[in-house]
Amino acid sequence: AVNGLAAADVQHVMGHQANLRIIEAVMGRLEVPMDRFWLTLDRYGNTSAAAIPMCFDEANRAGKLAPGDRVLLLAAGAGFVWGSGLMSW
Repeated sequence: AVNGLAAADVQHVMGHQANLRIIEAVMGRLEVPMDRFWLTLDRYGNTSAAAIPMCFDEANRAGKLAPGDRVLLLAAGAGFVWGSGLMSW
């Protein structure tokens, strides 16, 4: 990896939430357990990329973000448009 980290080094994944099947497939491909993915789809439906700041808010309010935690951000758009980012909290 360019950043010297493996997917297992990420504590939180926050991403676009169109449907659970896609989320499970991506997490499986990354080999990261689903319990690291902040899911809002079950409560708010398809919020698209807006799910990312929603997840941050929920994680922050729940006190689940610790200094130094690595957070993987995933977004997708129509067609083959996508983006990602890795940050340290």
